[in-house]
Amino acid sequence: MKHSDSKSVRAAPVTGAAMDAPIAARRTPWRALVLALLAAVAIAVTGYYTWPRGLEVAWADVQIASAEPGAFRDDVMVRAQAVSLSSVMLDSTESGRVEEVMARDGLVVAKGELLFRLSNPQRHLDLLARQSELAQQISNLATMRMALETSRAEHRRRISELSFAQTQAAKQHQRAFELAAQGFLSPAQAEESSDRLAQQRHLLAEAGSAARTDLAIKQDVVRQMQKAIAGLETGLGLVSNTVTALAVRAPAAGRLTDFRLQVGETVRPDQRIGRIDDPDRFKLTAQVDEFYLRRVATGHRGSVDVDGRSYTVAVSRVFPQIKDGRFTVELVFAETQPGSLRPGQSADTRITLGAASKGLLLPNGAFVNDSGGAYAYVVAADGRSALRRPIRIGRRSNSQIELLGGLAAGERVIVSSYAAFGKAERLRLVH
Repeated sequence: MKHSDSKSVRAAPVTGAAMDAPIAARRTPWRALVLALLAAVAIAVTGYYTWPRGLEVAWADVQIASAEPGAFRDDVMVRAQAVSLSSVMLDSTESGRVEEVMARDGLVVAKGELLFRLSNPQRHLDLLARQSELAQQISNLATMRMALETSRAEHRRRISELSFAQTQAAKQHQRAFELAAQGFLSPAQAEESSDRLAQQRHLLAEAGSAARTDLAIKQDVVRQMQKAIAGLETGLGLVSNTVTALAVRAPAAGRLTDFRLQVGETVRPDQRIGRIDDPDRFKLTAQVDEFYLRRVATGHRGSVDVDGRSYTVAVSRVFPQIKDGRFTVELVFAETQPGSLRPGQSADTRITLGAASKGLLLPNGAFVNDSGGAYAYVVAADGRSALRRPIRIGRRSNSQIELLGGLAAGERVIVSSYAAFGKAERLRLVH
């Protein structure tokens, strides 16, 4: 069989480069993906450290102040109210119906001036009953005194008679003794005269003892009745005073305040009817934050501005009872008082707690109450954030806070309320 003249063709061998090309093509997407993921992580990490974090707070919603050195004025400013220096309370001691009102609220009254009159029929009946009882006891006392005097006269007559009889018996005994000695009477007759004398002496002694006992008993009865009458007179005086008290008079001179009785109104015992205030002299009362309770003391001086003039005042009383976070102090004018001052008028009053001293200061703000003075939010230099930082504060006044640690001069602090921040450690301040 004849073979064709055409040359046989052999396949060329596949080289290594040609074999690696498909593999490289398959590996390229995975490598790009890894590189893309690494780039994304790097971007995220960079953004985490470069992007502001924390609770977002609007810049307009906070107040910021700088810590600055200065003189701390150790005082507290309060709003004080003028009240009368002395007042006498009007409390009803009797019950009854208001029959007549002679005074009105705000009127200046004199001591003893009739204010109003009550009616109480029961008090008048009690008075009549006590008067009748006293009259009866006085009558009984008069009867007992008459009986005492009658007994005393009877005893004197009886003793006088017995004394006379004793004298006669003694004379008879003397004569009988002399006659018996001369033999004119027998010894028996002399002995009888002696017995009669002894009997008369015994009767006289018994009569004297009985008189003393009888008179002592009757005198004691009289004394007891006198004590009883004295008690009745005291009771009558009390009842009489209750009747007199139905006509209520001013216990002191002054201005009648909170007096609003109306005719026909029923008044109860111990009912507050009003008060009488000193119309010319005044003191001041003020509510002070409980923070200053340990620092405000009697004798601290201060000043109050009235009608453009300053007057010196002094703390006279401190009431430590706290209500709604405040306690009460009373202040009196140390020298003169404003002539235009009226009850209820208010005035700004400064109470000085100590001498002024230099230190690092912040304006007093709401943040102190929210943080208790333990921390503050310090604004960063770029103004974009604020970090919570522990601080120490010292004394406080209405306008200043003394800083003892945690802040440096020039650092800015959020001094408005922290109530909306919760426990956030960092704030983002946005415009």
